[in-house]
This record gives sequence, structure tokens and C-alpha cells, in this order.
Amino acid sequence: MKDKYNQISVERYSRQLAKVLSDRYFNATDTINGQQLIHFAPIKQINLFLIKELLHQWNNEMANLKSPYFDFENEEVKEALVQFMNVLSRKILIRRTHFEPLLTKAIADTFLWVLDPVAAFDQKFLQVSEDLSAASLEAQVKYVNIDKELVREFISTLPPGTLSKENILTKFRELLESRSSEKTQPEAIIAEFNALLSIKSEDIEHPVPQAAVPTTTRTVDELTISPERFTPQPPSAVPVHPASAPVKPVAAPLNGTKESNLNERFKAERSGTTLNEKFVKLEVPNIANNEMSKKIESLKDSISINQRFSFINELFNGENVEYYQAIQALDKFEDAASAKNYVTQNLASRYDWTRKEEHINKLLRLIDRKFADS
Repeated sequence: MKDKYNQISVERYSRQLAKVLSDRYFNATDTINGQQLIHFAPIKQINLFLIKELLHQWNNEMANLKSPYFDFENEEVKEALVQFMNVLSRKILIRRTHFEPLLTKAIADTFLWVLDPVAAFDQKFLQVSEDLSAASLEAQVKYVNIDKELVREFISTLPPGTLSKENILTKFRELLESRSSEKTQPEAIIAEFNALLSIKSEDIEHPVPQAAVPTTTRTVDELTISPERFTPQPPSAVPVHPASAPVKPVAAPLNGTKESNLNERFKAERSGTTLNEKFVKLEVPNIANNEMSKKIESLKDSISINQRFSFINELFNGENVEYYQAIQALDKFEDAASAKNYVTQNLASRYDWTRKEEHINKLLRLIDRKFADS
């Protein structure tokens, strides 16, 4: 089903199922703790991706604690931070408002792991700043339940030493193609999800443009759920351990450049102008306040709190982690042209920014200031 599944339908279904499961769980309690996450959903892979996403977001926030006024490279400081994170790992407590978006993403990631395992492997395990190696990948296998032994066997075949992401993905793709009968098939995971909330293969089988999505869809209340398949489990004794050190900024774009039918909807309907053509040649506006045109050293440190919330809500669908990943990636570019190209070709199509000109312009102006002459 690779390159055939309907991403829009998967995301919509993930939101619906997350709401259903959250309604049932939070009907009796206001919070969920770290140990309860392990047994939250009947599909174990959802729980593992939940924990991984939580720790990923947590590491990003820990990285944001760094300040120019303190020595965060000091060994005592590093040790104190690790101890602090270990204590917090035993005190996880999440309210529904913050939990449901994590659950939605974990459900969608579980679909992706089966529907397009190469892309999922890249997104979940290769988007790191440290060197990639068989040992570092083996440490991530604990977050895999579906086709775990196949993944572990693949990692065992990798040569020692530092590996390139491209080489890993090529080898992983070759393995899956040669042993396709051994991997979990889409029908199997769809059947598991169908037992929780009604879904069929044809619901997600064919990609369609945004305009073709029906304007009237079934509400969550109209969809069916088998109550016997979802029962919140009591806390277990298994602790949730965070990574030992904060994750460093992601330096590379998360998506490849391969085009699909879905991307067609990002072209202007009448003129045929692409987002890249529309934004890449923007003129720098006249700014009355000279402070607004001063050079900045980094996007991350220069975006105000209000502007950050605006970007997160308007450009990144409320996803705090995805916003930070994008800004960190933009801060790593060497010139304005490359950074703008990433915005207009990669981010704009990924998040459907066809009607977000005002906010895109603000982001591009910040990029101009970052790469302006001093």
C-alpha cells in the first residue's frame, strides 16, 4: 500500500480514535501517569510510540533550558540534569488537553509503520543529530512491537562504525522488498484498529486531493467502538526512562522530495503558480521600526512568545514539537536562499500552507534578518 494510502483519511481517523479512547479513559480520571501509558491502548505499538513521542518532546524542552548565562557543558551540570530527568520520569502526569495530541500522532505513526515502513523508520529513528550506528539503532528497538524481530535482524546486519542515513534506508528498503511476506500486512493492522473504531481498507487505500474529500463525514459518535477491546489497565511496575541527554536540534528536513498525487493540491488552482514561485521572490517590506530589520543570530532565540504561539497554531497545526524541529532545521542552513527553499518547498507542502501567506511572510522576513549583513 506504499504510495497508495490516503494520508488525510489516516490523520482524520487517528484524531477520531484518539478522541474515543480519551473520552473513555478520562471519563473516570483527570490525568494519566507514565506507568499507565504502557498499557493505555490494546495495540501495544501505539503505547510505545506514545512514550517515544513524549520523551522526544521532553528532550526538546530540556534543550530549551540552555542559557547563555550558564555553563551547561559543565560535568556537574550535566549530571544534575540527568538526575533531574530521571526523577521527572517517575513523576509523569499528563492531562487530556496535552495527552490527546500525543495519542493522535502515535496512532498515525502506527499506521505509517505498517503502510510505509521505510518512511516511518526514517522519521522515528534516524532524525537525530548524533552519529548513526548499529548500536544507537539497537537502543531504539525497545519502541518497536510490530515486526520487531525483523527490525532487530536488520540492525544486526549493519556494519560497525558510523553509518549514513541514506545507506541505512537503502538497505532497509532492500530487506523489506526481499522479505515482504514476513512483514505485517496493512490488512492485519487495519483489522486491529477496526475492532476499536470502524475502519476498512478502502477508507485509506487511495490518495485524493484535499478538494475531493467529502465535506460531510461521520462524526465520532456515529462511528462504532467495541468497548470490550478497550479497558484502561492498572499501573505496572515498569518505569519509563528518558534519554540520558537532551536531543540536539534536527539539522535536516524530515521529508524527501518525492512527489505524489497529494502534492498537486498545493498548486494554485487558477494560475498554476506553485508555493515556491509564490513566496521565494518576496520583496523585503519597508519597515518603519528599525528594530524590526536588525540582524538576528538565531530564529529560535529571536521569535517572541506571541509570535511562537502564532506560528505553532497557524502553521504547525498546534504541534509544538514539529514547530521546534522546523525552526532548529532552519537555524542550521548556511544561507537565506536554502532556508527559504526549505520553507516554500518542504514545509509549505507538508503542512498545506496554501492560505497562510501572512504567517509565511513573517517567517521569511525573520529568515532575511538572520542572514542579513551585519
